[in-house]
Amino acid sequence: MTRLVLASKSAARAAMLRGAGLDIDLAAAPVDERALDEAWTREGRDPAAIARGLGEAKALAVSRADPEATVIGADQTLALGPRRFSKPASLAEARDNLLALRGQTHHLHSGVAVARGGAIVFSTVASAAMTMRPFSEEFLDAYLAGAGDRALASVGCYQLEAEGIQLFERISGDYFTILGMPLLPLLAALRSQGMIAT
Repeated sequence: MTRLVLASKSAARAAMLRGAGLDIDLAAAPVDERALDEAWTREGRDPAAIARGLGEAKALAVSRADPEATVIGADQTLALGPRRFSKPASLAEARDNLLALRGQTHHLHSGVAVARGGAIVFSTVASAAMTMRPFSEEFLDAYLAGAGDRALASVGCYQLEAEGIQLFERISGDYFTILGMPLLPLLAALRSQGMIAT
């Protein structure tokens, strides 16, 4: 079987792949995600296409440096109608973002790509609709105090697998997509290309 590399330092994505039984190495992708995101947004690409494009850019960057490996790249975007959100730089920004998302339905778009020999051999994107409940500001402050810097680790300021679940009223979409990678299509692609056991 081929050597698998995740083009990311994301603990959540690494845990997801390792939990699925994959033996992976990690390599941070030398990609300016924010600059690409902003450029593609100006070009009129929708958030789903941007998530897919970012996954492809990460996979390609690492694959070019390590052409013998099978490289997985992934990224996620969050949109509330026309408004786009990025990872918050501070807890104050996380609080503002969560207040904007409160009582609304936003969409997470998770893109994943596989590259080998400096070329994309697979990519896809999946989306999930996330409806936050109308929580109180007291709840929000307690949530952020408990989450601390973990609230800064994701674009939505929450970890669904932890206390972030309490922010929600309704969720429609694949669990792995919400965590940051459409895992089932990725595993199917790896199997179909003989990269993991069938």
